[in-house]
Amino acid sequence: MSKVEDFEELRPLLFSIAYRILGSVSEAEDAVQETWLRFDGSATRPTSTKAYLSAAVTRISIDVLRSARVRRESYVGPWFPEPLLADPYEDPARSAELADSLSMAALLLLERLSPLERAVFVLREVFDFGFDDVAVAVGRSEAACRQLLVRARRHMAAGRPRFEADRQERQRLATRFLDALRNGDVGSLQSLLAADVQLVGDGGGKSPQLAKAVSGAENVARLLGTVFPWLVRIGVTFEPQEVNGQPGAIFRHRDGKILQVLVLDVLDGRIQTIRGVINPEKLDHLGPVADAWAADREVKQARREWG
Repeated sequence: MSKVEDFEELRPLLFSIAYRILGSVSEAEDAVQETWLRFDGSATRPTSTKAYLSAAVTRISIDVLRSARVRRESYVGPWFPEPLLADPYEDPARSAELADSLSMAALLLLERLSPLERAVFVLREVFDFGFDDVAVAVGRSEAACRQLLVRARRHMAAGRPRFEADRQERQRLATRFLDALRNGDVGSLQSLLAADVQLVGDGGGKSPQLAKAVSGAENVARLLGTVFPWLVRIGVTFEPQEVNGQPGAIFRHRDGKILQVLVLDVLDGRIQTIRGVINPEKLDHLGPVADAWAADREVKQARREWG
């Protein structure tokens, strides 16, 4: 095969590695593009194209993550990964690991690791790379990589997310939740939420967002049942959508532009966490983004007129 064919065959894997290391669709796409430029510019063909490209995209992602962490320290409010609607890489033999590692809860846990720990964990635990290839990718000895993995596993195990195993049950619960949200049915909303549920939003200071997380089924249900019917009244629509392997929804302004993405963590028949991604910079890879500030003003105007 030609270089282009070799690269395109491996592109889904390269993106999936980069996304799990970076938590950003745009940065992962840039890392994959930089990997191609390095591959295209190399004078010789590697013995293993997969090993070469995986190592290249990992090194690039580690460098990007180090600089991104500095920016994230000054981020306004909670930081969430950019929502991903579909993972381009599939491996039936590791479908469970791939799905679990894609969730926002898992990606937020990965944020606790150092860039090297994160890269080693992703390559070894998620994609089952041998320690020889992991060592080459991160520029450390195999022994050092084993130690990095031990530390990474310890951090991840301490807060490993748990989700409803039955995918159909998750989707049914999400459908009931969205119906109750659309109708402003506070009682139904509360019945679907875990007692200690949390509602958290990521606006990055660029969109209206919660001042802090809202906790407790009654508080969250009351807030959702109050706010979202007004959004519906000004023409906002929302449709169910799997996001990062978990049930969620995309909210659109009446002009069709994306307003926010909601993601639900479901366990034991209840919604445990609701995450809203509202920062427009984290949504523009999904399509045109609405002006959330303008929508907020519309809601306030509607409440003055009809409230």
